[in-house]
Amino acid sequence: MIGEGCLLAIIPARGGSKRLLGKNILELAGKPLIAWSIEAGTQSKYVDRVVVSTDDESIAKVAREYGADVPFMRPEKLSGDESTTIDALRHTLNELSEQGEEYEYLIILQPTSPLRTKEHIDEAVEQLIQKNADSIIGVTELEHPIEWTNTLPENLSMDEFLSKGINSMRSQDFPMRYRVNGAIYLLRIDMLLRSNTLFFSKNTYAYIFDKTESIDIDDMNDFLIAKTLIQHRACK
Repeated sequence: MIGEGCLLAIIPARGGSKRLLGKNILELAGKPLIAWSIEAGTQSKYVDRVVVSTDDESIAKVAREYGADVPFMRPEKLSGDESTTIDALRHTLNELSEQGEEYEYLIILQPTSPLRTKEHIDEAVEQLIQKNADSIIGVTELEHPIEWTNTLPENLSMDEFLSKGINSMRSQDFPMRYRVNGAIYLLRIDMLLRSNTLFFSKNTYAYIFDKTESIDIDDMNDFLIAKTLIQHRACK
């Protein structure tokens, strides 16, 4: 709980992965990928319930085996490539409400962020309490200055690719920037339903992850990096 308000963790895990087939239940360092997020949620001292939103019976079976609840399946119409996370969240919250369950806070734990731990969750909740925030979102340092990026024409010419003076600057001369890493979205549910977005315009704060904890698995390369990082962490 957060004060007097209950905290629901939702793990959105549809079965239609294209780049890495069956990735949500692919074995990573001894257990299915989704299990890492389930365990982080169930071990948190603030999370009251962990629910997996999925359209896939195989994912549902694994989720239950590792301690998550799958009280209903996500409809096919909310599980396609065009479906949004907001659609899945609204469906889950509506179904739970019809069953008489109401929550004040929601934390979204994407199954593709296996290096997020219970400590990260608890620290994010404590940051929300300390700042009296409406949401906390996980971020990490940007790997390279955005000033070193640009579009390329069809002929791949790099004429004027970098702005004047940029090519003589060192990476440490640029301001530190951050990107959303997808590992944590901690939100007030009333604000989510009212704004229909995960990014509130005000009273939102960043929870900073180390870069080694911020892998978001999208393809096999990401998967192999995550495996290496987990093995390295286990050796410490």
